[in-house]
Amino acid sequence: MVGGLCMDNIRPSSDLRNKYSEMSKLCRESREPIYITVNGRGDTVLLGINEYKQTILELELLRNLADAEDDVLNDRLTPAKDSFKKLRNSLLEGK
Repeated sequence: MVGGLCMDNIRPSSDLRNKYSEMSKLCRESREPIYITVNGRGDTVLLGINEYKQTILELELLRNLADAEDDVLNDRLTPAKDSFKKLRNSLLEGK
């Protein structure tokens, strides 16, 4: 591993055309990204759909946690009792 990259997972862009099935299988089985190069320079990352979805969910969670932390730091808080009352009322209105 060099600089956080697994050297086995660096491939030239021509492999996308010529060895796509092999690369797709490698992504699914290893659950690791494949780094695509063009003229020897990093260009794109190929990632299995499940790992992509997991990454998106984790980023969304981190954003929500950062927003919550910002709310706490800036004293934008509501007592739980008031929040539950508001939620209860909105659910009752929907019936």
